[in-house]
Amino acid sequence: MRAPLLLMGFTLIASMSLSLTGCSSASGDPGKPTPTPSATYAVPAETARPDETVIKAPVVTDGLMRFRVLAFRDGMASLVGSHAEWPAKGQYVRIRVLVESIDRSNQQFDARQQLAIASDGRSFHIDLAAQTTKRQPFELVVGSFVRMEFDLWFDVPKDAEITKMRLFGEPPLGVIGKSKGVEVTIR
Repeated sequence: MRAPLLLMGFTLIASMSLSLTGCSSASGDPGKPTPTPSATYAVPAETARPDETVIKAPVVTDGLMRFRVLAFRDGMASLVGSHAEWPAKGQYVRIRVLVESIDRSNQQFDARQQLAIASDGRSFHIDLAAQTTKRQPFELVVGSFVRMEFDLWFDVPKDAEITKMRLFGEPPLGVIGKSKGVEVTIR
């Protein structure tokens, strides 16, 4: 009778030892869980507007804002809003961007700080009339981990070939001075 009980005891201890070994991490540290890959959102792709070029630039970060340039269009002689058609002084350039706060607090996005950069180094701020006519934002409060997508409109000289965007986020708390921005190549 003692032999079967003793055998059951050894079997129980051996199975517990095996189950504990199976729970240990690959590093051999039983107190540290093995990380699992992060899940990703299944965000459906959107069809680009027929007149724009899709940009495959990498995501960039400035301060506590993340930016992705999505699409580009240049060479527009005029634009049409809900109540007006407005001619360009030179040519209109439209750049579609996605901005995202990557912080626990709200971030300020100021469209007037963003720059379109020409191949010869000239830089251009958004055009206030175009931005207003197309009902696109000037300033936004981007909530914690919120993404927003919209257009930035520029009126640039006809001879300007826009090749880059310089994007500016809000500096992190405690940083003194303004950001120098981060550049994204468009073409």
